Amino acid sequence: MRIPRRPVFLGRIPYRRRRLRDAARLLPLFGLFLLVLPLLWSPPGSALRLLSGDLVYLFAVWLGLIGVAAGFAPGLSRHADDGDDSVDGDED
Repeated sequence: MRIPRRPVFLGRIPYRRRRLRDAARLLPLFGLFLLVLPLLWSPPGSALRLLSGDLVYLFAVWLGLIGVAAGFAPGLSRHADDGDDSVDGDED
C-alpha cells in the first residue's frame, strides 16, 4: 500500500500569505530607492539642495509607503498566531 504523498504545491492561502510577507520585506528597500531617487536626478557638481518639488516628492513617497504598509498590515497580522504554513489538510 502506498503512503499518500504531500502535494508539491502550496495551497492558495499559504502561498498568498508568503508572497505578502515577501512584499512586506521588500517594501523598505523599495522605499529607500524611491527616497534616494532625487539625489540621482540633481545636476552633477551642484551641492545637495532640495527644491520645493523634491520636498513634495519626498512627502508623497513617505505617505505612499505608509499607505502601502497599512494595506499590508491586516494580511500580516491576521495569521500571525498560527505560525506555520502547513499544506491544507495536512494536520498531524
